[in-house]
Amino acid sequence: MDTNKINIKTIKSFVLNNAIFAALLIIIIGIIIKEPSFFRLSNFLNIFAQASTRMIIAVGVGTLLVTQGNDLGAGRAVGLAAVVSASLLQSPTNPTRMYPDLPMLPVILPILLVMVILMVFGFLNGFIISKLYVTPFIATLGMQLILYGVTSTYFDRPPYGAQPIGGLDPRFTNLAQGGIKLGSFTISYLIIFAVIITAIMWVVWNKTKLGKNIFAVGGNPEAAAVSGVNIPLTLMIVYTMSGALYGIAGSLEVARVGSATNNLGNGYELDAIAACVVGGVSFSGGIGSILGIVSGVLIFQVINYGMTFVGISPYLQYIIKGAIIIAAVAVDTQKYLKKV
Repeated sequence: MDTNKINIKTIKSFVLNNAIFAALLIIIIGIIIKEPSFFRLSNFLNIFAQASTRMIIAVGVGTLLVTQGNDLGAGRAVGLAAVVSASLLQSPTNPTRMYPDLPMLPVILPILLVMVILMVFGFLNGFIISKLYVTPFIATLGMQLILYGVTSTYFDRPPYGAQPIGGLDPRFTNLAQGGIKLGSFTISYLIIFAVIITAIMWVVWNKTKLGKNIFAVGGNPEAAAVSGVNIPLTLMIVYTMSGALYGIAGSLEVARVGSATNNLGNGYELDAIAACVVGGVSFSGGIGSILGIVSGVLIFQVINYGMTFVGISPYLQYIIKGAIIIAAVAVDTQKYLKKV
């Protein structure tokens, strides 16, 4: 009898801990049953490629959630990175260049520039939250408005005004639209960049002192402070680091799309937060994994791509997404209820 109870408890624990992967598998199987042609390597490579920039953003947002933080300005940060990098990397043959006399720059320079710019905004977020004691929700909501204002002011410049910034340098667009050919398939550079960045962040989370401090601050700030963790410094570092990730993601996203407006990135922060929650990152802080975040991003990308592939209404997709988010939070609550 005792053995049966132990087995039931073990099975329940396994289901709760792996619900995210089971959900992803069920969604894929359901789509394949509806449309067997979906089960092609090319489709899954497209899903991974389209999810790559969202994955980079979600890893940045997830790092903040682990510290009991948040970032409602992540999408607008991506938009600023996109507009600035696009304006500096337009093709010399484009007659409507924002900077007609600007020489061709090495592609890496504008990307590094937007990373630095967004690291500054990230640092300000961390400073406001840790030193001025403004809650992350309010601090990043205010920064969201500031970022949108800065982006729109920069975007609406003479002589062409608020026109999409297009005609990008092929060297730049190739970063996102190009890839490595393996036989009849092409692995997008976006996938490679996303894998490298998530791998780096996995190391930061799991193998560094900073990672330990991130989980300590999110799990129990008081205990972390007593243990000697510099909480303000840790928060400023993680918000600055997330800013750098938004800069990379914004540059790659505009290279993928091929043009930028001041509204690019709008709502991306909500997608990132949803993916993190579905991936097991707890809003109570101190709990989460890179693998879970990656799985959460892929679940939503499979929904977007797969359900569009089989012709399901986008309005119905919103209902399904909302149900998945609620179910994920319910599972998260059940998983840690006994620990509270």
